[in-house]
Amino acid sequence: MDSIDKLVAILKNFPTVGSRTAGRFVYYLMKLPKERTDELIGAILELKNKIKLCEMCFQPYEASAKEGLCNICSSTSRNKNLLCIIEKETDLASLESTKKYNGLYFILGGTVATMKKEDIDQLRIEQLKNRIKGNNFTEIIVALNPTPEGRTTSVLVEQTIKELGLSPALKITHLARGIPVGGELEYADEETLESALEGRK
Repeated sequence: MDSIDKLVAILKNFPTVGSRTAGRFVYYLMKLPKERTDELIGAILELKNKIKLCEMCFQPYEASAKEGLCNICSSTSRNKNLLCIIEKETDLASLESTKKYNGLYFILGGTVATMKKEDIDQLRIEQLKNRIKGNNFTEIIVALNPTPEGRTTSVLVEQTIKELGLSPALKITHLARGIPVGGELEYADEETLESALEGRK
């Protein structure tokens, strides 16, 4: 495999990138001046060396921040009684952009299509249990995408929370149906997300 094919093979593993798009990226990179490619390589290395995962919510954060915690989990102005469970980092960014939610987050790390153990094991279920236990949450929002996988995972998450035997006063809510079935939070506009947050039940 030559250098072009090797890089195409790597790039087409990126989300939503197929062979044709990966090929375009490679030929674009070939035309860049050396200083621009060096800048790109440096930025990737910096990303790998400086970015860590928050110990509480698993959001990526700059390691120079408060050790172990991202800016949301370490903030004194966030509502510590609210927890929003989401699938991935981009969902957090989308919800934050609405400026309508001031609680904490937990990034589950994916969804499952079935309730098989091997599928469930890929999620941060044990970390979620530890995150919830010992905290005084009054509401937990299960904000997973309204896809078949998201709905299956929502059932799993809700069962997990209920099995912890927490206070009956704890509310478990879901986003309102402002987001179309099969859609994803990442691609929803701010107005739709605002409606989904405000109408949760």
